[in-house]
Amino acid sequence: MRVEYDPADRPVAASGRSGPESARDRPVDLEIFTGELGCGDLVYELKQQLDRARPGDVVRIVSADPGAPRDLPAWCQMTGHRLLEVPLGEVLELRSREPTVGSDLPPWCEMVGHEYLGQLEGDGCIRYFVRRGEKAAEDESELEDDKQQARDYQWRTRVRHRGALRATVYCRNFKFDVGQPASFEERDDHPSAVEYVLGALGASLAVGFATECGKAGLDVDDIELTARGTLHNVLAHLGLEQGDPSFAEIEVKCFASTFADEAEVRRAWTLAVERSPLVATLARACELRLGLAIV
Repeated sequence: MRVEYDPADRPVAASGRSGPESARDRPVDLEIFTGELGCGDLVYELKQQLDRARPGDVVRIVSADPGAPRDLPAWCQMTGHRLLEVPLGEVLELRSREPTVGSDLPPWCEMVGHEYLGQLEGDGCIRYFVRRGEKAAEDESELEDDKQQARDYQWRTRVRHRGALRATVYCRNFKFDVGQPASFEERDDHPSAVEYVLGALGASLAVGFATECGKAGLDVDDIELTARGTLHNVLAHLGLEQGDPSFAEIEVKCFASTFADEAEVRRAWTLAVERSPLVATLARACELRLGLAIV
């Protein structure tokens, strides 16, 4: 199957070279409109829609997601489809409601060799125009190298015992204090290690959920989570009994205040859960219950 990417409502293309696999030269068998769906949502939608296509069909994908020019080539390579390239010199139109695109897109174009042409006000969005440059093709191999470096990346921390039930953790340009492994006290000078685990899990989901909502163009007024956990036997940690001191279960409840479409909000939550390294890790170690309430 061959895939043609067409940014939503692309203007008349500027003159430029066109290779043998130009998107302009092929008849289209199926056209898919994906709106502003991005990354995982975009791929999910394509999987559903492409069931209608036959091997060898040319499929045009019309997308307003600014990440589509980056995501679609990688997706085609992984799934065995062939991407019909946008010819050199042609103009892409990207539409987005994300306010950071206006500041991120120009330096990205300069970095990868595209020409940023400017922006116009659209209907509930901003329209950005980019002319494809020659350097982009050369950067494909560099992109693969960057992906491999990302896969091999190792996070590091350094921890130093500071006395009085306290250790200091150093990572990058940060440092923070951790108290006892687990504590029953109402007040302590520092959070316990158990509380840091629960807090890190909640923060991972809160930030990830907000990010996915932003990608989908969902307006969410507030996101708040609670995280609670119990150990199999805390007395084993205290040395009072033999047993298992690990987490037995963790429960996370997320409360989102929004008037956005509930199905789309829940899809964003599902993506945040699926993409969280901490969720994936802790789900293998204990019973992990996650819930979302839209208020």
